[in-house]
Amino acid sequence: MDVGFLSSDLYTFGVIPVLIFCARICDVSIGTIRYIMISRGFKFIAPIFGFFEVTIWLLAIGQVMANITNPICYIAYGAGFASGTYIGMEIEERMKLGMAIVRLITPLPTGEFISRLRQYGYGVTNITAEGANGEVTIIFMVVKRSKIPHLIPLIRDFNPHAFYTIEDVRSASEGVYPIEVKNNPFSFFKRPFLFIGKRK
Repeated sequence: MDVGFLSSDLYTFGVIPVLIFCARICDVSIGTIRYIMISRGFKFIAPIFGFFEVTIWLLAIGQVMANITNPICYIAYGAGFASGTYIGMEIEERMKLGMAIVRLITPLPTGEFISRLRQYGYGVTNITAEGANGEVTIIFMVVKRSKIPHLIPLIRDFNPHAFYTIEDVRSASEGVYPIEVKNNPFSFFKRPFLFIGKRK
């Protein structure tokens, strides 16, 4: 690279802040994913993310210290942190790591709905309780977070105004879960169809 360009204002006030901004996005995104992995028990993968996180952070902070009189670097550093936090959460949400507890509380009869859930392979525990307006049924399920987009339409089909909560689980064992289908060009034809429409 041309030495003159490295000492130019374009490089100092343009290229360096952009590099700092991008580095901060990368290291904070990785850090966000690492933290979530730790909270969900992925103790062997999290240190690998930590290595790359701190390495990229050192590169970013090194550039800030080397250009300590450049206020744009500080803005880029802070903006990269904010953007990286958001992007890291979006990435983790799409990765759908770990398990979750789905808790459904409903006053409606649940016999047919529970049978339908079990038909799709979900492990269901249900108890009768007393709600604010009378007797209700509480349904508990521990599911992989990747299955939640398939489960929620089933709940909405059963009761469009259903009250349910979803909570993260650090670990779970000996549960009943829907059978995983490996991704291959023909897997679509092997999966049971989820009939979202109301049954007649």
